[in-house]
Amino acid sequence: MRKIWDIPGGIHPAENKAQSLHNPIASAGIPPQLILPLAQHIGAPASPIVNVGDRVLKGQMIAEAKGFVSAPVHAPTSGTIAAIEARVIPHPSGMSAICIVIDTDGADQWIEHVGAEDYTSLSKIELVDRIRQAGIAGMGGAGFPAAVKLSTRDDKPIATLILNGTECEPYITADDILMRERAAEIIAGAEIMRYIIKPTKETLIGVEDNKPEGIAALKKAAEGTGIEIVAFPTKYPSGGEKQLIQILTGKEVPAGGLPADIGVVCQNIGTATAIYRAIQFGEPLISRITTVTGEACGQPQNYEVLLGTPVQYLLNKSQFKQENCVRLIMGGPMMGYTLQDTAVPIVKTSNCVLAPTVAELPPPPPAQACIRCGMCAEACPVSLLPQQMYWFSRAQEHEKLEDHQLFDCIECGACSFACPSNIPLVQYYRASKAEIRQAQQDKIKSERSKERFEARTARLEQEEAEKEARRAARMEAAKAKAAAAANAPASGSKTDIIQAAIERSKAKQSQSEAADTAQAAVARVQAKRDGNAEEESAEQITDRLQKLLASAEKRLVAAKEKLTQAREQENDNAEAFATAVSKTEEKIASIQQELTEHQASLTATKTEATFATDNADPAQAAIARALTKRAGNSADESDADKTTRLQNTVTSTEKRLAAAQQKLALAQEQNDANTSAFATGLEKTQTKLDAAKKELRDHQAALAVRDQAAPVGAVSSEDPVQAAIERAKSAREAQANMSDADKTKQHIESLENRIARTSEKLDAARVDGDDKANILADSLAKLEDKLAAAQQTLS
Repeated sequence: MRKIWDIPGGIHPAENKAQSLHNPIASAGIPPQLILPLAQHIGAPASPIVNVGDRVLKGQMIAEAKGFVSAPVHAPTSGTIAAIEARVIPHPSGMSAICIVIDTDGADQWIEHVGAEDYTSLSKIELVDRIRQAGIAGMGGAGFPAAVKLSTRDDKPIATLILNGTECEPYITADDILMRERAAEIIAGAEIMRYIIKPTKETLIGVEDNKPEGIAALKKAAEGTGIEIVAFPTKYPSGGEKQLIQILTGKEVPAGGLPADIGVVCQNIGTATAIYRAIQFGEPLISRITTVTGEACGQPQNYEVLLGTPVQYLLNKSQFKQENCVRLIMGGPMMGYTLQDTAVPIVKTSNCVLAPTVAELPPPPPAQACIRCGMCAEACPVSLLPQQMYWFSRAQEHEKLEDHQLFDCIECGACSFACPSNIPLVQYYRASKAEIRQAQQDKIKSERSKERFEARTARLEQEEAEKEARRAARMEAAKAKAAAAANAPASGSKTDIIQAAIERSKAKQSQSEAADTAQAAVARVQAKRDGNAEEESAEQITDRLQKLLASAEKRLVAAKEKLTQAREQENDNAEAFATAVSKTEEKIASIQQELTEHQASLTATKTEATFATDNADPAQAAIARALTKRAGNSADESDADKTTRLQNTVTSTEKRLAAAQQKLALAQEQNDANTSAFATGLEKTQTKLDAAKKELRDHQAALAVRDQAAPVGAVSSEDPVQAAIERAKSAREAQANMSDADKTKQHIESLENRIARTSEKLDAARVDGDDKANILADSLAKLEDKLAAAQQTLS
């Protein structure tokens, strides 16, 4: 007969398990809405892989595991993703966490799934991966991912596989009813785990002797398998993992260690059932057995509940009477915690919802002073010193708490139960654990910050040293150059001395000219600001624009070189250099456009003067203009050229607008201080695009009107000279029949059209803050003077 070891301490609270064992397991059904927290296990929370509005099927993965110690989440039934947001979750603090909310459709439609007919045909790695993908976590305690426990190492062989069927906490009967009704599934799951782990010694299922029906069912199902069902005396908390291992094997798990360190793997019987269904049928963990009990429930019952089912939905099924309930507890009366909200969902570790009356679970009386009776130490199953830990917790002496093995405390509540002074000892221990963990996290963050600061300091020191080395190298080079210059007169010829003097004179003159140029530029700007600026001649404007263009092109070349070097070195300033290149290119384009328009205005003025002088023969004037245009010396454009130019302008401006929109969006996302500047630039570019599109539309409309008005059989020629000759002949014939008054009217109409176009350009330039606004204003004033003179002649 197998030897049973005893554990130190322990208590015997009233069991109260009969209430929920009168009826078999019932299906809780499908609630209207499921709330699925992403963290239902120890380790990293899962990450959503669905979006709001997606329709999901039963068994479909909706959140994937993030990291080795993590578990995915699956849809317990079919429906639509209603939200991915923070909701209240089952936790002692009543905290909120990210959850996936599913509006169920009642169809309960499964995703395609298939199991393994013969699991022995699969390797250990394949079986563990299937268990991991099924999202199975420990269903009797903290929710440790089952796949992690089963991933044993070859250099650490496992001697004993233990399945925990103890369920020592009062009121809870989820494992008891599971053993009674689904013992075959438990044994099948145990055999799968035994195949994966390959224990060298034995496979045991430990059950307290207060479950005779469950023990009998397990023994019958385990016949011929070699799995041993071990019954032992009832005592709380024999269901703790370390306590059960000690009871069945006599081995103690070392402080801070794992069962695998002593050759043992321990799993819950509910976890065994979930593993069986995952391997045999391909079903992920989407439901569990949960006990709903307490005298405030009219019908205590064990339900098979879909994960994510709200607690209120289960209470309604059990005829819950809220007025009789003293407090609602998730778990048992010893290790459970009070629920502040009945909207919290059932998760993978939810084995019980307890709704006791005042008579069942009266509120604890006020805590009194510790009388140092030592009963808490006698009840502790881990052989700790609860009384000393209590004093250290109150004094926040964390180092002494750790020296007294605080983290070996399993928070079973036996010490609080035995305390005659009604001191809530476990609450002190939980709070101290949280404070110590927070202090450890703060220390880690502080060390990381220190490492980053030291790395930054070292980098800055290295950069400064490199700069100092470069400065020293330049200084040495300058000294060597000066020494060479000083030695040159002694060893060189008279011609060398004269040549050096000439070079120095040229350099000095160049510096003086640069200073004079800068001074002159400052004077021009000041005069322009004061309104006393002298009007530039056409030649001065051309010279100024050409110099600006040459300077901008040099800056563009330098900026492109810096950008290339920054990208090669993966410098953080590469984006700033790219912006500088873009702005310089825009500036060059603007200067080129202004220079082209200025030259065009000069050519137009000369052509107009020629036309006015030689007005007697319009054909000859037209031929001269066409020849000039063919030579490329006129601003006149053909209709096709103008259409192409305007289309190119629209396309270029649209590209600049798209780039400006991207820059503004990026700046808004990063909360950049230059967001307002980007917005202003975007607005100006949009204005330019609207103006370009309008000019293109007006030009196309004018072409359409002219084409409709053109006489049938009109001559069209690609040669501007020939076209001009044809137009000139027509103009000569028309002009021969015109009176002087008609000619003047025609001239007035031409001037009015030019004034209208110039006014539009001037308005656009003023809106954009363009530098050519002054030139356009001068041109407009001259055209208005000519119009006034022509109108006076006509009158």
